[in-house]
Amino acid sequence: MSSVTTKLSHAADVASSETQTLVADMRKALGSMKSLAVDYERDGKSDKVQKLQEMVLEMVASYEDCTALAQAIKDVPGVYRSLIRPTDFKRLIENEVMKIKEASAGSGQNHPLFRQFRESVWNVHHAGQPMPGEEQEDIVMTSTQMSILNVTCPLTGKPVIELANPVRCVDCKHIYEKEPVMHYIRSKKPPQCPIAGCPRILQVGKVVCDPLLLIEIEELRSSEPPAQNATNIEDFTPLDEDDE
Repeated sequence: MSSVTTKLSHAADVASSETQTLVADMRKALGSMKSLAVDYERDGKSDKVQKLQEMVLEMVASYEDCTALAQAIKDVPGVYRSLIRPTDFKRLIENEVMKIKEASAGSGQNHPLFRQFRESVWNVHHAGQPMPGEEQEDIVMTSTQMSILNVTCPLTGKPVIELANPVRCVDCKHIYEKEPVMHYIRSKKPPQCPIAGCPRILQVGKVVCDPLLLIEIEELRSSEPPAQNATNIEDFTPLDEDDE
């Protein structure tokens, strides 16, 4: 790798990281708006739910722009290496953003985050029922698991929602507990990702707690059904004297 490409890669990593921080803040805001909409729906304030839905749709569009930009900036060094003519970086980034958006699974009202918002509001009074115009399978796909590729750490077997110090591989996006994966990287030669079928080689500097990881884990945790312990609770209500 040339010195120019190395410097470009470093600059791209810094710029992408800054954009990802903004993306994480937007994701938090979307989560807060979703919780507020659920409260409004419970209180029968449908007008306020509608206003929030419009705001969320605008926020999701901005979120989509920012995530595409972050990814495009990160991809620039690889694209630059294949070019032999002078590079217009502004146009290069714009083209990469366009490619990423075109390859996106959903945008606007079909964006997974907007669908999650609608599903949360719908479930206030219609839990377990498909939303109008959608099949049950569509609702399942709105789960926050879309961003979590593995729900358990492959090294410890712990669910990711129970990890004390979760980290994620920059390359393959798999999640691990930090200390076990760092030990794995140091002791395994080569340290191939322990997820079955994943060919990526793990590196210490590329297994990190990225800005979105903790937010996505918290979303996954909040989407988990409550523990079904109520039926197993023993009744210790004192008996009346007549019942003894």
